[in-house]
Amino acid sequence: MDPLSLTTLLAAAAMAGWVDAVVGGGGLLLLPALLVAAPGVPVATALGTNKLAAIFGTSTAAVTYARRTKMDWMVAGPSAGLAVCCAGVGAALAGAVPAGAYRPVVLAVLVSVALFVVFRPRLGVVAVPARRTRVRVVAAVAVAGVGIALYDGLIGPGTGTFLVVAFTALVGADFVHGSAMAKVVNAGTNLGALVVFAATGHVWWLLGAAMAVCNIAGAAVGARMALRRGAGFVRVVLLVVVLALVAKLGYDQWRAG
Repeated sequence: MDPLSLTTLLAAAAMAGWVDAVVGGGGLLLLPALLVAAPGVPVATALGTNKLAAIFGTSTAAVTYARRTKMDWMVAGPSAGLAVCCAGVGAALAGAVPAGAYRPVVLAVLVSVALFVVFRPRLGVVAVPARRTRVRVVAAVAVAGVGIALYDGLIGPGTGTFLVVAFTALVGADFVHGSAMAKVVNAGTNLGALVVFAATGHVWWLLGAAMAVCNIAGAAVGARMALRRGAGFVRVVLLVVVLALVAKLGYDQWRAG
């Protein structure tokens, strides 16, 4: 890899760490950058190397949030535990699902998320404790720890965004606390997927380690910024990331068609 490509990739890793720490979706930046910097790399290897960098960034963000805000461990803990196993299952199946089969579904979900956030302007701006019933807690754990974790192992980009929306919509967390829980679960999904990719030889360890250093730096800055600026800032970043994901997947679908 030439020095310019490596520098660009490391910068992308730092930016991805910032985006992931604030609201998720850093894979939107890092995966395409990795595929461009290393033409011909197998998709599974790109996913595995991305997971190696991402697990350090999400763990850094999770620790930062846990130290500075009250974490809802009754939701985040079980979700993260399930996520390790379910993301591993998704990673094991990653090569079996053609891109054309999932893009339309993911696009529809992302557009729905964008509309939901736009037309529910109070969503996530303030916490709604009344929503945190036993049934909704179980639903949030199932959605985050099983459904979204499987998606992360299979595909990846947008996982953190889906987690934030799930926690705000289902258990009434504000965006900052929803993002805090999302980081804990996302660390679990990254761990589960990384174990599978590593076991099958789909990780570039030296490159992933260099990317991890930059990802940690971006994640530390992003988490502190989200905590300092509050839920309104996170909501704006959430909308930007969702729209960027829609544009990216829409372009991929158009190009494939």
